[in-house]
Amino acid sequence: MTLDRRALLGGMTGAALLAPYFALEKAMAQTAGSHTNHPPAAGSPMLLYPGFTALDLVGPHYFFACLFGAKVHLVTTQSDLAPVASDLGLAISPTVTLDNTPADLDVLFFPGGTQGTMDVMRSDRTMAWVKDHASRAKHITSVCTGSMILGKAGLLKGKRATSHWATFPVLEDFGAIPTNQRVVKDGNILTGAGVSAGLDFAIALTEQLRGRDYAEALVLQAEYAPEPPIVAGSMAAASAPVGNMMGQMFAPVADQFRALAKS
Repeated sequence: MTLDRRALLGGMTGAALLAPYFALEKAMAQTAGSHTNHPPAAGSPMLLYPGFTALDLVGPHYFFACLFGAKVHLVTTQSDLAPVASDLGLAISPTVTLDNTPADLDVLFFPGGTQGTMDVMRSDRTMAWVKDHASRAKHITSVCTGSMILGKAGLLKGKRATSHWATFPVLEDFGAIPTNQRVVKDGNILTGAGVSAGLDFAIALTEQLRGRDYAEALVLQAEYAPEPPIVAGSMAAASAPVGNMMGQMFAPVADQFRALAKS
């Protein structure tokens, strides 16, 4: 028997699942109010560009796609729907091009990367698309260096935001207020820190959209209970030799993003 994960929460897989679904829906309605009565329907575009970091996108996509009633669009910056290769060669198939993206949006999402992200920031066409769609999106979001795209579009001025540790200080160059948290909300802008923080980001956004119980259900479905065998996921937690080495390795990347803030 094949089970669709989103259908499980939508009560679409048969009578045996309806009772627990409606019990969950009732519980969610009590804590989430209108969030469960008005699910996102206008669409949630996630930008795909050559050189994006796959994990920045895949974690949030899992949660977005599990939102019953959501329409997730994988938007390519390429001219066709050919698979888009990540920075490490994992290719993902887009669903729409920039020109065919729906105009009205619920969630606008940007994954990060390095050289690929900089290419997006240098593209007048793509940045015009970012600014246009951000002007209508209910939620403007990013993970990792995706926040650099938001900054380049002028969306972070005076806003609290986070990013990957390597580019965290660069947020100031875009007029943002760097905030050292895994997930940072300021108005309708939600930013996540580096790579794996995309999961925390997605959970926080799910709770905003659907309430605590729905988010908790997806956390359980994903069995998200991290116990890293090595605790070194921040400069504070990493050993000094490793932190210094990685800091030096990524310093040129930060410099390049900083130069784009001035251009």
